[in-house]
Amino acid sequence: MGKNNSSGANADVKEKAFRFIDGQKDEMMRLWEDLVNIDGGSKLVSGVNAVARRVKEEIERGGGSARLIEFDGAGSMVLGEFALGAGAPVLLSGHMDTVFNEPGETTRRPFTVKDDKVYGPGVLDMKGGVVAAVFAAHALKEAGFGKRAVKLLFAGDEEIAHANSDAAGVFTREAKGCAAAFNCESGFVDNAVVVGRKGTATFMAAVKGVAAHAGNEPKNGRSAILEMAHKIIDIQNLTNWDKEYTFNVGVIKGGTVANAVPPNCEIEVDIRYVDPSILPELKTLVEKTLSKTYIEGTTTELVRFTPGIPPMQTTDGVTRLFNLWDKTSQENGFGVARPIKTGGGADSAYTVMAGVPTICATGVKGGRNHSADEFAVAESLFERAKLLAATIIKLDGLSI
Repeated sequence: MGKNNSSGANADVKEKAFRFIDGQKDEMMRLWEDLVNIDGGSKLVSGVNAVARRVKEEIERGGGSARLIEFDGAGSMVLGEFALGAGAPVLLSGHMDTVFNEPGETTRRPFTVKDDKVYGPGVLDMKGGVVAAVFAAHALKEAGFGKRAVKLLFAGDEEIAHANSDAAGVFTREAKGCAAAFNCESGFVDNAVVVGRKGTATFMAAVKGVAAHAGNEPKNGRSAILEMAHKIIDIQNLTNWDKEYTFNVGVIKGGTVANAVPPNCEIEVDIRYVDPSILPELKTLVEKTLSKTYIEGTTTELVRFTPGIPPMQTTDGVTRLFNLWDKTSQENGFGVARPIKTGGGADSAYTVMAGVPTICATGVKGGRNHSADEFAVAESLFERAKLLAATIIKLDGLSI
């Protein structure tokens, strides 16, 4: 009887939460528009801070508490909470920054709705997810949900892997003890949900050669670009598909003028990997590769090797939370969810490392993120807010 009563109470809370979200569609779209129309690239700290203040304001308007966590050289984080019960809290997480660091980007292509799709910088990645998370928490409060607190934590520099902040530490500390975490990153139009991600690292290498006139005395020169060209092929060949790590030389700079043997060349390289224990081995591979000299008289330096966001591992807790999400999605007519693993890093890695069952990409659905063609499906804003709320209501069934 108690279980039936509990199920009935959960259904009542869910219906109230859904009705609240249906009644707040205009407010949700307005907040989405406000956030997208602020230039919030990771390097535009004042813009990210403006987004953070607007998110804090919305959490407080909904009856939650919120504060800003500030850093020198990086956008602020927002830490909010709706104190709705004594059970282990649930965490809704994400980031507020975008990859678009050119001032005026939002003026050139502002928030626009066309044929049920929404366009604008960061509309998918991931300002829509921030809105869905805030209103899911607000809806639970208005529906009388009383089992556990809902915490909200949004970073201001995720797109640059928290290079200038302790956001990673904040995520880990705030996640500990939570019943579950939902990272409201960019969702997929096919209903896929991320249950695992590769980790990231980058490095920069520089070659110094000897400049010379390319016509009068080419033999006296030592081409830094030619030396680096050999090394680029070696670095790309470090990729091991079986062990699931990849190397990508993404940036190359070098030389001065066409008629001079180039005395300098630099590259920036992206690394993706699955096994967190393998990163030292990958650094050793890089150092060994760079130590080989092809052009006598050139020297090569590993300028920096920077670990980024670690892998999100697929734990038993992750799998159980995905199954609960999938079941809840189907029960409410939102379709079958599909578990996937991706190569892109995200802060869901830190909540898994904190021992918390976590799923990722629970934000609005869309595609083409990190490009000028980025779009989100408008209706998915309301769907995802409902699904977040409904899954949180059912967390007792997670068996953790």
